[in-house]
Amino acid sequence: MASSQETPAPMKQSSLRRVVTASMAGTVVEWYEFFLYATAATLVFNKIMFPPSDDPYAPIIAAFVTYAVGFIARPLGGIVFGHFGDKYGRKKLLQLAIILVGVATFLMGCLPTFDMIGYWAPALLVALRFAQGFAVGGEWGGAILLVAEHSPDRTRGFWASWPQAAVPIGNLVATVVLLVLSRTLTEAQFLSWGWRIGFWLSVVIVAIGYYVRTRVTDAPIFLEVQREVEQSKAVRFGVLEVIRRYPRGVVTAMGLRFAENIMYYLVVTFSITYLAVALEVDTSEILGLLVIAHIVHMIVIPLIGGLTDRVGRKPVYIIGTIGAAAWGFVAFPMFDTRNPVIIVAAISLGLFIHAFMYAPQPAIMSEMFPTRMRYSGVSLGYQVTSIVAGSLAPIIATALLASTGSYVPVAVYLAIAAAITLVAAVSLRETKGSSLHELDRLDEEKLAAEKVAADA
Repeated sequence: MASSQETPAPMKQSSLRRVVTASMAGTVVEWYEFFLYATAATLVFNKIMFPPSDDPYAPIIAAFVTYAVGFIARPLGGIVFGHFGDKYGRKKLLQLAIILVGVATFLMGCLPTFDMIGYWAPALLVALRFAQGFAVGGEWGGAILLVAEHSPDRTRGFWASWPQAAVPIGNLVATVVLLVLSRTLTEAQFLSWGWRIGFWLSVVIVAIGYYVRTRVTDAPIFLEVQREVEQSKAVRFGVLEVIRRYPRGVVTAMGLRFAENIMYYLVVTFSITYLAVALEVDTSEILGLLVIAHIVHMIVIPLIGGLTDRVGRKPVYIIGTIGAAAWGFVAFPMFDTRNPVIIVAAISLGLFIHAFMYAPQPAIMSEMFPTRMRYSGVSLGYQVTSIVAGSLAPIIATALLASTGSYVPVAVYLAIAAAITLVAAVSLRETKGSSLHELDRLDEEKLAAEKVAADA
């Protein structure tokens, strides 16, 4: 390999904006569909896809278990997409991911209910959820790398954070769709057929996202390394190579992800359960409050991404972990007031704190791994954690609330997770302004030294 030590001149801002738009378009689509399921798990699936129960929390936990299946599938998707994305390119795999998640989501809207086919209903739901999670698992790494590898070194934190802002946009669209349906239809109509419309709309959104992604190409740094890897058959890539050469990067990425992932799903998923079941707040009112919070989240993510370019990735992340540790003890008493203004302030505060961890992740993880294995590295570090973090967070929180009747154990659970992530953040090596080409050069030197040692 022969990577240059100097970073090439940055691409024009108009071209960079087109890359950002393409990355965000697909990400909005995939997370619209992913979070549509998350909201439906609490409001719909627990009522129509599972057997009835006298315990109001039992069907919700069952729905969250199927929700967790998507998280279990995500690391597998990340591994597979990461391997082929490092080999064939980010763009091709992103186009495949958006089609897979679109098909799975559309078919969810066609599912018969438990009353129609019994336990086949949750079984089919689990299968489609797995397919959806597999595709989303490959989406994140490709989307953020498409931007990060095109971005200038000094502003990578800002530009690479934009795909993260697409996540609350997708969540916002899903929430708005469900809000409109729930307010225009009776509860019987909504549970009977209205909820399906949101899933069927994915066809239109997928078509738009796929088209936008055809308008961009992979970054020059990737195309350069791809040619060199093809010429040197001895150069390897993929998950096993990442684990062998960059174990610290993988473990650090997992640690950084832990509290962030748990907090997000406590704020946007479990909070719906707490407000709807424990406090009996109206469903439409909850969805309306979430719309406001998602807008706040969408706005602050790129602002905080830009902040990491000025003050560094590390201090911003540490602020986020400290805030996460405190949020549960502050937010649940605010929920208990049942005051809509105070409730939306609590949710918005949670997403604001979350952004201090979420916005820096693309730049941090991109700067941990060389180009030849970057897709595999970021996907592995990001997605594996979701199995023990986000997938279990709503289940654990609901179980704690059901068994104790108190929010305090839930707040303690989040604080413990934040302490784990704080350790990873403190140990993080600052990478603000670092060159991806220089990272490739150092990787090249290691490979050359190993070859000399092997030939000696």
